[in-house]
Amino acid sequence: MSGEVSLESPLVDLPGVSPERAGQLARLKCQSLGDLLLLRPRRMEDRRDIRPISELSTEEAALTRGRIAVADTRRLRGGRTLFEFVLEDDSGAIHCRWWNLGYMARYFHVGDKVLVYGKISAGKKGAKPAMDHPETEIIRDDESEPVHVDRIVPVYPLTEGLAQRWLRATIARALKAHLDLIEEPAYPAAGLPSRREALQQMHFPDELEQTEAARQRLAFDEFMTLQRTLRRRRNNLQKNSRALPCGGDGRFTGPFLKTLPFQLTDAQNTVSLEISGDLGGQYPMRRLLQGDVGSGKTVVAALAILRTLESGFNALLMAPTEILAEQHHRNFQQWLEPLGLRVRLHTGSHKEAAESLFHRDQPTVVIGTHALFQEGFDQERVGLVVIDEQHKFGVTQRDQLLRKGQYPHLLAMTATPIPRTLGLTLYGDLDSSVLNEMPTGRGTLRTHVRTPDRWPRILDFFKKELAAGRQAYVIFPRVDNEDTAAGIKAVNAEAKRLTREFAPNAVGVLHGRLRPEEKDAVMTQFASGELQVLLATSVVEVGVNVPNATLMLIENADQFGLAQLHQLRGRIGRGANDSHCILLTQGKTEEANERLKILEQTRDGFEVAEADLKLRGPGELVGQEQSGLPALKFGDLRHDLPLVELARNIAFDIEAGR
Repeated sequence: MSGEVSLESPLVDLPGVSPERAGQLARLKCQSLGDLLLLRPRRMEDRRDIRPISELSTEEAALTRGRIAVADTRRLRGGRTLFEFVLEDDSGAIHCRWWNLGYMARYFHVGDKVLVYGKISAGKKGAKPAMDHPETEIIRDDESEPVHVDRIVPVYPLTEGLAQRWLRATIARALKAHLDLIEEPAYPAAGLPSRREALQQMHFPDELEQTEAARQRLAFDEFMTLQRTLRRRRNNLQKNSRALPCGGDGRFTGPFLKTLPFQLTDAQNTVSLEISGDLGGQYPMRRLLQGDVGSGKTVVAALAILRTLESGFNALLMAPTEILAEQHHRNFQQWLEPLGLRVRLHTGSHKEAAESLFHRDQPTVVIGTHALFQEGFDQERVGLVVIDEQHKFGVTQRDQLLRKGQYPHLLAMTATPIPRTLGLTLYGDLDSSVLNEMPTGRGTLRTHVRTPDRWPRILDFFKKELAAGRQAYVIFPRVDNEDTAAGIKAVNAEAKRLTREFAPNAVGVLHGRLRPEEKDAVMTQFASGELQVLLATSVVEVGVNVPNATLMLIENADQFGLAQLHQLRGRIGRGANDSHCILLTQGKTEEANERLKILEQTRDGFEVAEADLKLRGPGELVGQEQSGLPALKFGDLRHDLPLVELARNIAFDIEAGR
């Protein structure tokens, strides 16, 4: 049995683990026995194929066995030592050598039967075959299982001073002595191995297939912990809060709908009804609205805001950039002020005192950036918080904003479709709605992958379209040439040349380092048609709406993620004319070309997001630091959707007391 040791025991309590070794393991995030048992191998090596010594080669590591015929330690020049033994079998002999490890002589003796794993060293022509520092194990008669050879062997991540052999032996001992400390969770494991079996098979499987089953079991447990946390969070909200009555009475929404120059799509009507039900419901709304670029999320948000204002409460709309906040401010002024409603702007460069932002007798919508959840900003009677481009904010920031009010309703929106695994983990405590239909009357948007040698033809095509009255974006990955990588284009470095090449068309420059008033001036000029070409960075990625812009060229397109490219091209194709997005790439790798071709083949944002998740992983996709993304050791959000869904269903039943 395990005696006094527990899974929380520090590693120095284990035999053979000195304080120095414990410090090395701490660098691998192993502080306790439980951490050590969950240290995931980087890979597995199958070392079961025993070959005759005569078949060993310099090409690949292999396993052989034999008997030690000679063993000796020699002193070399400079004070170095060489321990060496000669291993023989019926087919031949090989020299096994270790430099400056004199203590090895205590372990190996003439007559010992030994398993050896390694490659033959490439020595001088005619030299006797030799292996330097091979993995070894003495074959004993006590029937103890080998740890390092003659089995499937784990290869662990290491840190300075930590040897693979020592770590493997330490984990093998810990498993043998303390596996009984692992408790089996009470929930069903759906055909997966038990948790104890999974840990044993993760480190020392009998067959390679067992390692994937073990990973899935440990991943499932991680997803269960996460989903139960999300479900409890939702249950606590519903237990401790009552919704503010924001269902509205129609006195603003009716006139607003009549003024719109278009009909809502069926998807917009459906989602709007879902939100309306939440706003008039028993619990505060917690809803995620996903809709591809151009699907009309802002109008749906406006209807939710109007219902809140009808009910006598204020509303907040938070955007990730000042450019987008200012654009929302202009739109909402046009939509809401004719109805006698107040619309205010609150950003880092445009702040009002709380007493002038809110009005006691007149409900207000305040549109802003991160400034909305800073300490100096106080909310008064806020019934609804709308967060645009939710993926640009963290879960912590979202909660920080909600805590300011008396449990206001939340509508989180994103135009970057979220792969289902991410949706169920990052936003698993939210209800989900999808706008899966585009407004009618839009032109076709085509995407083309091209190499720089096509630039003269691209320029001719752009100039022809510009002459016909259209407008164009040219997007760059950098502001200045601070990047040393060859061929990475920067907007400031290219501005002079392109202004000349696009002449006589007026060209403007937009990037995040401009002062807010400069950005606003450039965007106003482009939106009014005073500028025909806008050279920009990805600062235009979200929310910029210029229906007359039908052309986009993205330089160094391989420097962007797929979801970001999809967002960028969503700035065009917003009017009745056909649009063209050209992805310019050096085409250096087949992988980069295949990635970009996905955008040629589909305009479906969910397909693009799934492909991006598989290619780049979740950390890159949503920003590891601020996303609230769970730190998963075994779960893989690129491939584990079935496990996530299973864990969600079981967690729902458990927390509901079923």
